[in-house]
Amino acid sequence: MDQDLINSLGDELYSAFLTRSTITPLTGRGLDITLEQAYQIQQRFIACRLEAGETVVGKKIGVTSKPVQQFLGVYQPDFGILTSGMQIAGDNVIDLDGLIQPKAEAELAFVLKEDLNGPGITAMDVIRATDYVVPCFEIVDSRITDWKIRIEDTVADNASCGVYVLGDVKGDPRKLDLTLAGMVLYKNGELYSTSVGAAVQGSPANAVAWLANTLGELGIPFKAGEVILSGSQSELVAVQHGDELECNVGGLGRCKVKFSGRSAV
Repeated sequence: MDQDLINSLGDELYSAFLTRSTITPLTGRGLDITLEQAYQIQQRFIACRLEAGETVVGKKIGVTSKPVQQFLGVYQPDFGILTSGMQIAGDNVIDLDGLIQPKAEAELAFVLKEDLNGPGITAMDVIRATDYVVPCFEIVDSRITDWKIRIEDTVADNASCGVYVLGDVKGDPRKLDLTLAGMVLYKNGELYSTSVGAAVQGSPANAVAWLANTLGELGIPFKAGEVILSGSQSELVAVQHGDELECNVGGLGRCKVKFSGRSAV
């Protein structure tokens, strides 16, 4: 696959993002896309967003837990880039009109106080470099029709990034057992699922260390102040107008989010 085609596919994904439309799976077009080329397409997609005025504010790990892997049929982690246009602040209300086919997942976010440069990063290094952790919701969204994705599709689509919401309570990861901390997820006031941090690669800190090392091999550092989403601890949750989600993490606190606007297409 030559650079012109890589650029064209990245531009196509960016156009789908702008128009809230979907495209046919890249892997279903007779293209022999490698994982490396999928990340190059992702880089083009992100470059378009940066050229439009957004900035990089962090990174995310995707497809880390078994429920998400089974739903998507993708069985290895991937990563995406978080931009300034993805964070929802203020009243934590998400407008569905700005998304295409969203699904919510509950997880932990790490906010860094120091740079991390892999490879060779351990979970303990991650803990030492973290300013605080917060419960959060990531609303994943796919530009690929009907979520019919393989690993190369979701990688090219920036790991299916949508938007994210951070909780208000900041926790010190040195005083929390992130592996055993339980997470309880409620949808519209009713219990939806329960999990523990170990559901994510044995520990959320392990997942962040994996990403630091994976990006380090590509010459991409973690920078102080960045937000790192460590991967879903819950099943993917379908959402529509009027829905309210809340996740509670033992010893840490909660994150709540509401959804408004018409149902996604």
